[in-house]
Amino acid sequence: MKSQTQLLLQIFWTFFKISPVTFGGGFAMIPLIEREIVKKRKWLGNEDVTDVFALAQTVPGAVAINSATFIGHRLAGVKGAIAAMIGVSIPTFFIVLALGISYYSVHQNPKLEAAFMSIRMTIIAIIVYAAIKVAKTALIDKTTIVIMLVGVLALFFIHPVLAILLGAIAGVTANAVKKNKGHTTSSRRQHQQQKDSTSTPGSYRQTGV
Repeated sequence: MKSQTQLLLQIFWTFFKISPVTFGGGFAMIPLIEREIVKKRKWLGNEDVTDVFALAQTVPGAVAINSATFIGHRLAGVKGAIAAMIGVSIPTFFIVLALGISYYSVHQNPKLEAAFMSIRMTIIAIIVYAAIKVAKTALIDKTTIVIMLVGVLALFFIHPVLAILLGAIAGVTANAVKKNKGHTTSSRRQHQQQKDSTSTPGSYRQTGV
């Protein structure tokens, strides 16, 4: 019971720390989640985090809250999901409340506008970095690369939800075609294992809970 309580407190505190510095929304959380949950605490692997963010984008709600909830549930069930959701929500709520109260009295301040301009550029850099990190575990063969490229182009013309559904259909179809042709399908986890097997001997990375 004590260890379960400690885990819940750790989940809450981890997302409580992540939330206030995730400028740019859910995608900006990826580098911080990788550092705190994958590298520091070794709760999940990189490929698991990619799965979480893919799933978080397919359901209604903020990506940051959805991702925290999914990760918390993965670690400690329903209680873990609640702990993560509360942890990631509380700082954001009070920060937005404070900004909402003070913004209209200071929004024309030149220094504040310059700061926001710089923050916007930094957010772009964080999102690009997050995209690169996700691509390393998601793009494993020519099929996934083609689906990604077509998906990027499609987003200029169709709704993101429709793009996600079409991407899922494309993935299932491509997998079925490969099986019919007798090709062995290579999962992302198998791809990661192949990369790990070629890494420096003696290195160790925990990829599970």
